[in-house]
Amino acid sequence: MNETELLFSEVLGCDRTALYLDKAKILDQDKLALISSVLKRRIKGEPIQYILGKTEFMALKLKVNRDVLIPRPETEILVETTLKYADKIRQAEILDLGTGSGCIAISLGKRLVNAKIDAIDISDKALAVAEENAGLNGVKIDFIRSDLFDSLGNREYDIIVSNPPYIADDEIGRLQPELQFEPRVALSAGVDGLDFYRRISLKAAGHLKKDGLLIMEIGFGQRLGIEKTSLDSGAFKITEAIKDYSNIDRVIVAQKI
Repeated sequence: MNETELLFSEVLGCDRTALYLDKAKILDQDKLALISSVLKRRIKGEPIQYILGKTEFMALKLKVNRDVLIPRPETEILVETTLKYADKIRQAEILDLGTGSGCIAISLGKRLVNAKIDAIDISDKALAVAEENAGLNGVKIDFIRSDLFDSLGNREYDIIVSNPPYIADDEIGRLQPELQFEPRVALSAGVDGLDFYRRISLKAAGHLKKDGLLIMEIGFGQRLGIEKTSLDSGAFKITEAIKDYSNIDRVIVAQKI
């Protein structure tokens, strides 16, 4: 189903086949006005996920709005990598740092039935979306409002997973129009895009158990800078880097020393 078919089928409440075969369907003024409104929003560049108020991630249905970043296919690699390691841990304790829509934490919770998962975000509005998504998917997650680790006390985890902001500030305005609709706080990460990796690398070890893992999504061309940041902290050794579908380094795994 292409984007136009998806939009019209959602607005009209029918399937793709009915769009072409239901010749008797007559659109009233309300439906016409709704279609017009939807098309105007899309023409302005608003992502279809925000227009429809939903998306899919790891075969799960999730609600999204402009308070949260739209989950990307590349982030599924982050989840799959985390699952690979978490499957080896009995009753793994996992922290999702910067949860946004909750897509990572919920995907992990859906597949790791014995895991204990906490999810953090600085935004109350994002946490509200994440909590709703957890309920819709029948997953128990403990959501915590915090600026990274500030509200965690002495809690420790087997794995910390994160898809932090990693766009350099001066690149934001040059991004495609759709990204201009997404929350800047979930994208912008300082002059070189590495601000959050520095902050995470400095404090993550204090919230990891012995030999615990820090698993993070990274941006294009950032691997060497992030590896240096992690190594310079003196608390981690890099154990693996995973490429995405375009052969770009996308996920990095660091182990607490």
